[in-house]
Parts: sequence; structure tokens; C-alpha cells
Amino acid sequence: MTASSRSRARSAARLAAVQALYQKHMEKTALAKLLDEFHQHRLGQEIEDDQYEDAEVDFFDDVVSGVAARQDEIDGKLTEKLAEGWTLARLDKTMLQILRCGTYELMARADVPKATAITEYVDVAHAFFDEREAKFVNGILDAVAKDVRV
Repeated sequence: MTASSRSRARSAARLAAVQALYQKHMEKTALAKLLDEFHQHRLGQEIEDDQYEDAEVDFFDDVVSGVAARQDEIDGKLTEKLAEGWTLARLDKTMLQILRCGTYELMARADVPKATAITEYVDVAHAFFDEREAKFVNGILDAVAKDVRV
């Protein structure tokens, strides 16, 4: 796999991880069922005439499983970084999953450079939101990175 195709596969895995965690949050889908559904029906598949990129499956599994396993710790870190008076419950549900995935990568994936993790989730935010929200993702993840990366 070339560096470029690996990068695209990881980008696709990040986007899919956000979508999977959103589904888990909204529908309370069990983790094993959720991973299986994405493996069988989403990653690299064509859905409603949209061809989904091939995602790096192991990376996708790690992010989704890691966020699920460490959600309380991740949410605590995110809560510290929100402006006074803001809670995670006030955030858009997709935004929350983007921030959780980015925080997980910054905390647990030392193999991913800090700038790469932040930039990738800012790019994911652009898929769902306007520039203002993407800047919010950048600011929160940058603040988290200062705490969890040396």
C-alpha cells in the first residue's frame, strides 16, 4: 500500500468511525454488531450510488472500539476544554463524535502525529459543518493535544 493510498484509507476510516459512533449513540447498537455491520455493508461499499472509499479496517476498529472503551475518560478531557457553561450534551451529536475520535487518537495513537490527527478531524468536520464549526474542532483538539502529547 502506498503512503498516499494508506492516507486515504485512514481518512475513510476516520469518517466511518464518526458515522459508526453516531449510530451507536443514536440507536444504542452493540459494539460487535456495529463493527460487523460496517465491515459487511459500509466500508468500501457503494450505497445509494455513492462509492465509499476503502477504509483501513484495523484502524477503524481501533478508533471505534477505543472511543467506546475510554468514553468516560475522553468525555472528561473534552469537558475540561469546553467554554464555561457548555456541556457535551449541548454539542451537536455528530460534532461530539468527531471530538471523541480526535481525542482518542491524540490520547492513544502515538503513531499518528498530533498535527495529522487534528487536521484529519477538521477535514471530517468540513464534511458535516461550516468553517466556524471546523475551527471549533481545531481549537478543542489543539487544547486536548497540549494536555495529552508532550
